[in-house]
Amino acid sequence: MANENIFSGLKVVDFSSFVAAPGTAVILSDFGADVIKVEPPHGDPWRQGHKTPVQPHAQDAYQWHLANRNKRSIALDLKSPAAQQVIFELANWADVFIVNTPHHARKKLKLEYDDVAGWNPRLIYADLTGFGEHGPDANLPGFDITSYWARSGLLSMTRDAGAPPTWPVGGSGDNATAVGLYSAIVTALYRRERTGKGAYVTTSLLAQGVWSASVSIQAALAGAKFPPMHDRTHPANAAMNVYRAADGSWFVLLVTPDKLAAVANAIGRTDLLTDPRFSDPAQLVANMPKLTEVFDEVFGAQPMAHWHSVFAGVNVTFGEVRGPQEVINDPQLTANEIIVPLNGAGGKMTSTISSPIQIHGVPKTPAQRAPDLGEHTEQILGELGFDTKSIESLRETGVISGARERVA
Repeated sequence: MANENIFSGLKVVDFSSFVAAPGTAVILSDFGADVIKVEPPHGDPWRQGHKTPVQPHAQDAYQWHLANRNKRSIALDLKSPAAQQVIFELANWADVFIVNTPHHARKKLKLEYDDVAGWNPRLIYADLTGFGEHGPDANLPGFDITSYWARSGLLSMTRDAGAPPTWPVGGSGDNATAVGLYSAIVTALYRRERTGKGAYVTTSLLAQGVWSASVSIQAALAGAKFPPMHDRTHPANAAMNVYRAADGSWFVLLVTPDKLAAVANAIGRTDLLTDPRFSDPAQLVANMPKLTEVFDEVFGAQPMAHWHSVFAGVNVTFGEVRGPQEVINDPQLTANEIIVPLNGAGGKMTSTISSPIQIHGVPKTPAQRAPDLGEHTEQILGELGFDTKSIESLRETGVISGARERVA
């Protein structure tokens, strides 16, 4: 990258597909790493993610750019025996080697740790799986909906009483896992600085999901008694509930005991503080549904802008429930560089979401579009030491695409 950054000079080979592991490489690239994306001849399936029916549909490959910005692409037929020569050179070139291919397929492709670490003892080999490397389900395929959400317990808890499990936000578990794998890589790089030794680091969607659900999972380990599932009309605490404003906006309200009097005054209902149904602790528990009805009536009488002003004025914790189209217009996102410009993607892809890590005094590398399939194949092979004749041989044997590299 043109500007010096924390990971300037760090060389990353990204053999992974879809979301979580490629997202790890994106975070490294945000701080200057040179990332080579290795794809099969047909490309990473996530190139077509924007056309998947369960995802928001668009003409622009928004998912591809989000998970693969700042990278260069080389297209290789890894099933070809001749591809081993390229893998060998990539492993020797790299500082970090990221892979999420299932282990049984990885073994056939000779991409296991023991296959590549012997060539480069300083290599950080980063492995992402669905359910972990050991145990009866180690070889099961996993996406975030199955491994992170369902298997971890999260999906059982993110619903109201009586409702079936719902479909979570696409990629949410993947992106949380990307940060986890990034942390493992950075930890290993720090160790390498001290010892000179590479490392094999790993995490799984399941491990990250259990970590996200750890408060409840730890409660289960401790034999805790779990309360009934949330029901907004019969909540455990009406002061910690979800309400709807007059304009249809939903919001989450959390009023701590020290703020009750201030909130009652701010909403014009100081009578609630002396009402025996709510002021007596024993009666309050029994009358939570009635208090919820009172709050529903009060909050339903004014639009969200009014309640935003009221709650902010008494320093009460609240959160407006916003849809994606509203989130992108939130001034907090641009002010904190959560949304940043994306260069070169074309179409409507003029902005993207930055990784959630900021280091004061260290500007991130400007976000560049994700690569076309195999766009940098010849350039990368040349940097690895392959001459024109060798590259032609790889093309003739089908290791790389028969078509010559597109001129950017």
